[in-house]
Amino acid sequence: MSNGPTIQPAAKLDMGEDPTHSRATWLANEFRSSYGWLKSKLQRRVGSPADAEDLASSSFVELAGVQDLHTVREPRAFLTVIAQRLTFEMWRRRDLERAYLDALLAVNEAPVAPSAESVVEISQALLLADQALNGLPPKAKAAFIYSQIDGLTYAEIAALLGVSVSMVRKYIAQALTQCYLIG
Repeated sequence: MSNGPTIQPAAKLDMGEDPTHSRATWLANEFRSSYGWLKSKLQRRVGSPADAEDLASSSFVELAGVQDLHTVREPRAFLTVIAQRLTFEMWRRRDLERAYLDALLAVNEAPVAPSAESVVEISQALLLADQALNGLPPKAKAAFIYSQIDGLTYAEIAALLGVSVSMVRKYIAQALTQCYLIG
């Protein structure tokens, strides 16, 4: 006998006479059976009930956005993958915001808090840059961040990443191209 949560088999999605009604019914049933489970799993992972609720809700929004729900054979596994990606995005966004605030405080001799508008503008710019870099290989992202945020030279970046300086140039060019295409 298992002490873990009982995994319910996924409800069959019957798109018989009224596909909209069947889709909505399936999503509603899946929400009822899996939302609490996903939220508690996320709360254990992120430690915050509010963050867990936001992540669980966003995961279900993405599930609802799936065009063909017939492709979702294991809804809980699918939701787990979505939630993991959203969790990593949340952590990455917070790391970017924290790095910005730390850098801002390091520049100022006297500790001065940036205005709320300034924080929002810079956070949005950082998120846009992060989205632009999202499809790049990890080393290309890292090279760009080391160069633009940390101010490292190409030689220093090459040593950190274990690649040649010419490869660092290619990574930076890739990242700048992505930023240009998004911006």
